[in-house]
Amino acid sequence: MIEWFKSMEQPAIAQFIFAHGAGAGSDSDFMQHMAKLISEQGVDVGLFDFEYMQIAKQTNKRRPPERAQKLLIYYERVLTNAQPDLPLFIGGKSMGGRMASMLACSSEQSLSGVIAFGYPFHPPGKPEKLRTDHFADIVCPFLVLQGERDTFGTREELLTMKMPKQPLFTWLSDGDHSLKPRKKSGVTELQNRETAALSAVEFIKQQIEMR
Repeated sequence: MIEWFKSMEQPAIAQFIFAHGAGAGSDSDFMQHMAKLISEQGVDVGLFDFEYMQIAKQTNKRRPPERAQKLLIYYERVLTNAQPDLPLFIGGKSMGGRMASMLACSSEQSLSGVIAFGYPFHPPGKPEKLRTDHFADIVCPFLVLQGERDTFGTREELLTMKMPKQPLFTWLSDGDHSLKPRKKSGVTELQNRETAALSAVEFIKQQIEMR
């Protein structure tokens, strides 16, 4: 159920169960590369596919995500396979990050933090349809790694947006929803991914030190 990425160089200080976005599974380049970057810093990373994505891969046909409640039930089941001796962090890319933040409001697991890569604050072009009502109920620290020009929530929008509870932010220079910058920005996609991974690991270390 979980594909683990672990460092060969150092013992793990924590684990991060990392959920994929709506359209691409755990085998996508973003998920695989980010898991590798984070695990190299001493955090075990666990990837998995939601059930609808498993079926999509088996049938070779794209499928839309299931309803949030079904995704949350499956995510909670995945967490029962977490390593019992390491602090547990959860998160995801886009939809996966949203599901992780929702799960942090109700999970029976002891969670040390939530990390979202490109949180979908609203559908593109519909800033009035916010997906932040549950933020006030998240029981652990919450970090959002957001591209500055993400159409699901740009830096300009989010600096003025009222939320029930503000997450912590790391902004990725000129990044889109997948943290990818334009060539003219002078920043590379690799640089943004590395910055995001380092920021995630730093957040994890800070939460462990505060325990």
